Amino acid sequence: MKVAMISPVAWRTPPNHYGPWENIVSLLTEGLTEQGIEVTLFATGDSKTKARLSSVIPKGYEEDKEIDPKVVEYHHISEVMEQADEFDLIHSHYDFMPLTYSRLISTPMITTIHGFSSPKILPIYEKYDDHVYYVSISNADKSDQLNYLKTIYHGIDLKQFTFRPEAGEYLLFFGRFHHDKGAKEAIEIALKTDRKLIMAGIIQDQEYFDIHVKPYLADDKITYVGSVGPEKRDELLGNAYALLHPIHFEEPFGLSVVESMACGTPVIAFNKGSMPELIETGKNGYLVDTVDEAVKSINQIESIDRAYCRKTVEQRFSVDDMVNAYIDAYKEILKQRKREDHRPWGYYTILADPEDYKAKKILVYPHKRLSLQKHSRRGEHWFVVEGEGIVTRGEDKINVSAGQSVDIPVHTVHRIENPTDANLVFIEIQHGDYFGEDDIVRLEDDYGRT
Repeated sequence: MKVAMISPVAWRTPPNHYGPWENIVSLLTEGLTEQGIEVTLFATGDSKTKARLSSVIPKGYEEDKEIDPKVVEYHHISEVMEQADEFDLIHSHYDFMPLTYSRLISTPMITTIHGFSSPKILPIYEKYDDHVYYVSISNADKSDQLNYLKTIYHGIDLKQFTFRPEAGEYLLFFGRFHHDKGAKEAIEIALKTDRKLIMAGIIQDQEYFDIHVKPYLADDKITYVGSVGPEKRDELLGNAYALLHPIHFEEPFGLSVVESMACGTPVIAFNKGSMPELIETGKNGYLVDTVDEAVKSINQIESIDRAYCRKTVEQRFSVDDMVNAYIDAYKEILKQRKREDHRPWGYYTILADPEDYKAKKILVYPHKRLSLQKHSRRGEHWFVVEGEGIVTRGEDKINVSAGQSVDIPVHTVHRIENPTDANLVFIEIQHGDYFGEDDIVRLEDDYGRT
């Protein structure tokens, strides 16, 4: 199975510090690769992956303000779509924009909806609802106007989060500094409970930060440590007394909530969005509706079993669970959408694709021909089942018709053409140690693909 994975290009995949979508894409890509799925990751050039990496910019546009985000976004997406025929499936994590290409390609597309930034983008999702496959990241984050293949919760790499059985002393706010995430309310909770509060995350709304956060930083009880990377994140989450998550929006998932529980640290969250799907009140945290309710729950945190917090993540939010759920989704899509890979000269259908060979049924339109090419890691055997053709094999020209076959040894320059007014159909059996499309070296091509 060959999958094109579209990551956002705001940040590196995986991110150095902030970048929740890029983080999930990275975990999924590496997990799929470990299970033998052939993934091409479309991301920034500085991304780190064991998969094949394709990029149009060296670093994310949030890290290089000279980059025009809209220009690079469409450059990025078009790069995927122009190679669509090389993949069995395209998996998009890039919001609504790739959907606009979906009817122009034959490759099926699955889109993980990481949340709706605005109701105004919903019409695009609705337009392509009957053509692509949608995955929600929580049951709460679903639109009644859309059909979903399934809900797949985000998974995290438990090796990145150290379980700490003993609670720390401070409260922690870990998220974007924006009204949605409730930094202001986190400060109010800390002040009312007379507990130290450490705050970490990117400043997404500078005015909000300056008005509601900055004035309190002179007090040693409230500290801002910036946007932190994986090691510091593990330390901050694991050593906290509780994570405060007083959100003001319908949170689609809440990675920091799961990450906190993985360290054993319970979470106090406003009861919005997906929070009831992650938090069991009294077991791994508390769901509250107001600052005052959050303050009351602080005194009950010591009754929470930190081991149960970790167990919740191990049983429901592991990266392996996420990867396996997506593999099942891919198989379901490919079963529904057995497709023909169309080319300018015709199309082919993959008949078999085990590890040691690949079989294709190839149709060549009248008066069309494939590129003059060679392979360095595979040979091929062609058996004609319909029509007539001319095979170029090295210096030889070989006429073939239904019932005849020809062998193409590895490294041999070759092509097949159809000089007749009827379709030419043949079966191609590839044998060797690698069958990827990047083993094609085109020497001549009628369609500008050399």
